[in-house]
Amino acid sequence: MSSRFTPIFIPGLILTKELFDAQCAGLDSPAPPQIANTLGHDSITGMAEEALALAAGPILPIGLSMGGYVAMEMARLAPDRLVGLGLLNTAHKADDAARREQRLATIKMAQSDRFRGVTRHLLKSFLSPAAMADEALVGRVIAMADAVGRENFVLQQHAILGRQDQSDTLRRLDVPVLVVGGSLDTLTPPERSEEIAALAPASQLLILEGVGHLSTLEAPQAVTEALNGLIAHIRHASG
Repeated sequence: MSSRFTPIFIPGLILTKELFDAQCAGLDSPAPPQIANTLGHDSITGMAEEALALAAGPILPIGLSMGGYVAMEMARLAPDRLVGLGLLNTAHKADDAARREQRLATIKMAQSDRFRGVTRHLLKSFLSPAAMADEALVGRVIAMADAVGRENFVLQQHAILGRQDQSDTLRRLDVPVLVVGGSLDTLTPPERSEEIAALAPASQLLILEGVGHLSTLEAPQAVTEALNGLIAHIRHASG
């Protein structure tokens, strides 16, 4: 396992690199972290392939929500390049029928209604009640959604609809995996994180109390510390 590797952060649905501002600033990284592009793609595989091209050599993918789907696809496509994996507020299985219907309805809303209305509709599922009361934090999420825009939002939703079950990918991993969830996350509740941790052989599970779906924004220091713990573990294992 290499001690020289590049962390690659992958944003979630309708989110941008600002999702990881605190982590990029506080990461004890052997190489400058990169941010994956999730715009302009209608498949998780396409996003993963572009992310893999961001760096040569060993990588540490770190993804939140949809970014976690991309991170797991990177692991499936290039397992030999991984030194570890960070999976934040995500899930490893494809949508069930009910969730697919919800996603299709959201796509229809985005195509027929004002995009800001869709964003505000999603906010309560993104943020815990305490975070929803933080106007500055809410403003940051809305600004990210505005930057992504309606067209990319629809592309991302179609990409998510087409993703595959990554159970086998997780079972085959032979690198450290950090799994982070939020106790108040309604989109990917704690049991989703527990399922991932149970599949990955060398996993560490962290459930953040009182935190919703966007853990990097709601608990920036705790997430950064956990990621630095993962990096220290990788470095120690590499000697």
